[in-house]
Amino acid sequence: MPQSFRNLFSSIRHLFKRRSPDDVQLGQVLVDRGIITDKQLETALVAQRQRLIETGQAVRLGHMITELGLASETTVVEAINENFRISVASLSDNIRELILHQRGTLAERLPAPAIPIWLKLCIGALLIVTVTIVSFSYFIINKQKAQLFNQTVTVGTVSLNYFVNNARIPLIDDDILSLNTLIKEATATEGLRYAVVTDIRGLIRAHTDVDRIGTAFTSPAPVSPPVTRGDISYFSFIAGSGEKILNLTRDVVFQDKIVGAVRVGVSLDFIEHLVDREKGPILFMTLVMMTVGLAIAVFLGIRFSRPISQLVAATEAIGKGDYRHRVELNRQDELGNLATAFNQMGEELFRHTLTRQSFGKYVGEDVLEMILADPEKMWLKGHKNKATILFADIRGFTAYAEDREPELVVEMLNTYFEIATRAILDYGGYVDKFIGDCVLGVFGVPVFRKDHVERAVRAALDLMDQLHRSSINGNPLLSSVGIGIHTGPIVSGNIGSQVKMEYTVIGDTVNLASRLSGLAAPGEVLVTNAVHDRLRGLVGVEPAGTRTIKGKIAPVETFRVTSIEQRAHVKASD
Repeated sequence: MPQSFRNLFSSIRHLFKRRSPDDVQLGQVLVDRGIITDKQLETALVAQRQRLIETGQAVRLGHMITELGLASETTVVEAINENFRISVASLSDNIRELILHQRGTLAERLPAPAIPIWLKLCIGALLIVTVTIVSFSYFIINKQKAQLFNQTVTVGTVSLNYFVNNARIPLIDDDILSLNTLIKEATATEGLRYAVVTDIRGLIRAHTDVDRIGTAFTSPAPVSPPVTRGDISYFSFIAGSGEKILNLTRDVVFQDKIVGAVRVGVSLDFIEHLVDREKGPILFMTLVMMTVGLAIAVFLGIRFSRPISQLVAATEAIGKGDYRHRVELNRQDELGNLATAFNQMGEELFRHTLTRQSFGKYVGEDVLEMILADPEKMWLKGHKNKATILFADIRGFTAYAEDREPELVVEMLNTYFEIATRAILDYGGYVDKFIGDCVLGVFGVPVFRKDHVERAVRAALDLMDQLHRSSINGNPLLSSVGIGIHTGPIVSGNIGSQVKMEYTVIGDTVNLASRLSGLAAPGEVLVTNAVHDRLRGLVGVEPAGTRTIKGKIAPVETFRVTSIEQRAHVKASD
C-alpha cells in the first residue's frame, strides 16, 4: 500500500478511534511536566483509594493532589489546559466532558440530533397511514386474487366437464372429427387458451392446435404443486409466450374404465391485469390519506409542542432556582391541567425552599437532611452512639456584658458564634445549640465518621486560631474562649413535646465536656484521657492535672492540647 494511502487510512481511523481522557492520566501529565514526582503521584493515588474506602465517595486526582499540598490548583489547571488544549478555570469544572469534546471520537464530538416533536408526529403519522393503507390494500388485493382464481377454476371446471361429457363416445369410436369439432366450438369461450383430448395411450386425439393431433402429449412444468379437487386436478404454469396458464385435467371414464383424458388451459393473466388496474386508485388514495394525515400531524404537533416547549423552559427556570416562574396556558385539556399543576408545584417549592432555608438555620443541615429522609420515625427515636463533644465557652462573659449595651454584646456574640459555627461545620461537625455564650458541637452524629475524635480536636485548634486572629480587631470576647472536648457514648434523638421538639445529644459524655470547658482557661483546649488515647502520637499535649469534676466520683485526668500533626484533614464536603 502506498504511503499516502496509509496516512489517509490512519487519519480516518484516528477520527473514529475512541480515546477516553482516562487513557492519559492526569498524574502522568504532571509527572512528565516535572510538577510532581512519581513517588508523590503514588502517594496521591493511595490517598485517593483510601478516601474512597473510608467515605464511599470518589475524589478526583487533581483535587487530591492539591489537597495534599503536592501542587497548587493553578499549576494543575495550567497543565491540564496546555496538555489537553482546553480552557478550564478550576478543577471543579467538567474537565472530562471538555476533553471528550476536544479529543474524543468524531461521533462524540458531533452534537446529538434534536428532532422537534411536531416532526416526530408527522413522521409517525405518515408511517401509520402508509403501513395501514399498504397492509389493507395488500389484504384486499390478495383476497380478490384468491376469489378470481377460484372463479377461474370454476370456469375451467365447467368447460372441462362439458368436454368430458361429450367426448366419451367419439373417443371410444376414435371419431377424431367429432372430437375436434367439439373442441373448436368450445374454444370460443373467453380466456380459454387450449383444450386437449388424449386417449389411454397419451396420444393427442383432439387439440386446438391441429398440428399436434396424433403426437404424444407432454405435460408442462408446473410452477406450483398440482391440486386435486374430486376427480379434477389443476396446476399453473408459464407458457412460452410468458402468459400464466391454469391447466385443468380430468379423466374420461366409460363404464368404470378410463378411456382417455381431457385437459383445458385457462389464462390467469387477466387477474394480474385487474390487480394492476386497482393499484392506481390505491396509490391515489394512499397519497391523499398521507397528505391529510401529514396536515393533521403538523397541526397537532405544533399545538402540542408549543405548550411542551413552555413547560421545558419553565422546568429549566425551576432548575435554576426561579420557583416563581409561571406557565401561562389557556387550555381546557390535560396540558392545561399540567400547567396548573406545574405552577402549583413551583409555588410549593418556593415555600419549601424558604422553610428549609429558615428551618435549617435552627436545626442544622445534617439534622434537616435526616428529617427529610425519614420524617416519620428515624429522627424521632433516641439512638445510642459514640461521638465526640466539643464545648466552647467564653470566660468572663457575665462581667463583660454587665457594663455594655445589649446591642453591642449581641453583635460581638454573633461574630463569635459565626466563627465557631464555621470551624465546626468545616470539619464535619454538627452545631447542636447555643447556650448563652456557649457553643455545643457534636462530631460523629447524626453523620457518622470514623475519625470524629480527630475532627473535633482539629476543629478546636482551628477555632482558637481564627479567634486569635479575629480578636486583633478589638473584640475581647474572641480571646476569652476556653474549649473542652470529651469522647464516649451519647444518646442522640428528638427531645421535647408534640408542640416543640429539638434534636440534641445527652449523656455523661456531654456533661463531662461541658464541665471541662468551664475549667479551660482563655485560649486553652482541654481534653480527657479518652481523647488523648485515641490521638496518641498525633497531637501534642501537656498534662493539665487531675481535676475533680462536679458529678463525677473519680477525678478526671486532663490534657492541654498544644499542637496536632499537620496533614490533609477531611472536611465536611468530603
